[in-house]
Amino acid sequence: MNPSTMQAQVIVDELVRCGVTDAVLCPGSRNAPLSFALHTADAAGRLRLHVRIDERTAGFLALGLALRSGRPVPVSTTSGTAVANLHPAVLEASHAGVPLVVLSADRPPELIGTGANQTVVQPGIFGAAVRLAVNGAVGGGPGDNGRWRSAVDRVVAAATGALGGPPGPVHLNLPFAEPLVPHGSAEPPPAGRAGAEPWTAVAPVTRQVPSLPLDPSAPTVVVAGHGAPDDLLELSVPVIAEPGSAAWPTALRTGPWLLGTPSAAALAPRQVVVAGRPTLHRPVQRLLADPDVAVFGLADPRGGPWTDVAGAVRSIGALPPLTPDAEWVGRWCAADAAAGAALDRLLDDPAGPVGLRLARALPAALPDGALLLLGSSNPVRDVSLAAVPRRGLTVLANRGVAGIDGTVSTAVGAALAHNGPAYALLGDLTLLHDTTGLVIGPDEPRPDLTIVVLNDGGGGIFGLLEQGAPEHAAAFERVFGTPHRVDIAALCAATGVAHITTDVAGLAAAVEPAPGLRLVEVRADRTALRAGHAALRAAVDAAVAEAVAAP
Repeated sequence: MNPSTMQAQVIVDELVRCGVTDAVLCPGSRNAPLSFALHTADAAGRLRLHVRIDERTAGFLALGLALRSGRPVPVSTTSGTAVANLHPAVLEASHAGVPLVVLSADRPPELIGTGANQTVVQPGIFGAAVRLAVNGAVGGGPGDNGRWRSAVDRVVAAATGALGGPPGPVHLNLPFAEPLVPHGSAEPPPAGRAGAEPWTAVAPVTRQVPSLPLDPSAPTVVVAGHGAPDDLLELSVPVIAEPGSAAWPTALRTGPWLLGTPSAAALAPRQVVVAGRPTLHRPVQRLLADPDVAVFGLADPRGGPWTDVAGAVRSIGALPPLTPDAEWVGRWCAADAAAGAALDRLLDDPAGPVGLRLARALPAALPDGALLLLGSSNPVRDVSLAAVPRRGLTVLANRGVAGIDGTVSTAVGAALAHNGPAYALLGDLTLLHDTTGLVIGPDEPRPDLTIVVLNDGGGGIFGLLEQGAPEHAAAFERVFGTPHRVDIAALCAATGVAHITTDVAGLAAAVEPAPGLRLVEVRADRTALRAGHAALRAAVDAAVAEAVAAP
């Protein structure tokens, strides 16, 4: 067995021993040793292989698989720009704490800088975005078995947080020398120790933190964002949670609306506890920057950094039992009920903002056990603003750096790792940004995934921001609205994806669980979006003012 083939087989064998069940591969010549080794492992049922032609798509596919499963997922590429195309997924994994393992093939070191084809300096290419970067040596012989296995164990431990830091992406750069393909009869790799156990067992680090030094009886609000722990479901204080937070099922429905009302002073807390990383709503950020409010941070059980954009956090620790005044909590509940009723009155009108009406309807229509992945920009915000929080759903979103790139592939990966029906809610630009995510080869595992796309012909979110104000109308549509004329039905036909067009009223029937990959298109006009949101804001403000004024 030639050295490159042996090295690749040992690496794949050790990845399986470390708990890897899925791997993503992009075609290339320099990573041929890994391609053969991964194919052999897939054929033997030791892991499930996913092959993609686009490295950026492959990176986000691996990210989605790891995001849903919690297990490390390797993605293998050839050398050169192929590696650079993984950078967006690596950044998302870094900020979201997802165990993504980059296996980049490389030329031998003596060829770097000589003008050899497809050579760039790959060690360190991802900078500080990875938890650990290991540059392997060119394969030797069976005597290097332990060194290769040890390197794999080290990067997997770093990816999963077992070394004491938060989970995240890692990079194992592997120079392969020719020959790059196996020859002769198939041989097993040199064996590891003791059956299927890793070469080096790594005991996970456990953490204990003290309770926060706050006043348990003071009026307190908990703000839960992406990455918040899952033990915040039964708190006795108002909880404002983003949909991707584990706290969302039992949180207030209209928390972001309430913080932005003129009557918010009647609901003002004396202290706020931040869990995870809230990023969606400006009223939440204003609350966390309020000098009259004491802000505390909940320690990340995985060892990640705390969120403190305004520099206001006083202490980091565990949440003690909270016993706020029942009358004050009741005032929040009454305001939440009034705001929810006002929202529903306007969203029941077919003339209301389609995005918010869709975001209210979709989570309610999904069966228990379903997965829902939310695209960045408007979809995740619309669900946060309009949907009724509920149990029975697994809600995910790429909120690490909140980009729209790779979202289709992330959804495909998450669906492939989910045991049940899977759905995604995306905008049209998010879909178009990752159209190659729909390209799945005939021999590849296919997800049971329904992608719901709100097609408003451009970038609707900008119409709600400062750029969408009337005084910027002359420039807005071309440089922010970015209209397109893509026929989404034709795009689906070209990629072999089933396509359905419906409206909000017909959504429930359109998203009945079904096997395979399909796309449900809901069309909308975004010209009235700003006015529609303003009408909702006014209705909520009036309802909350009446609720908090009631004796």
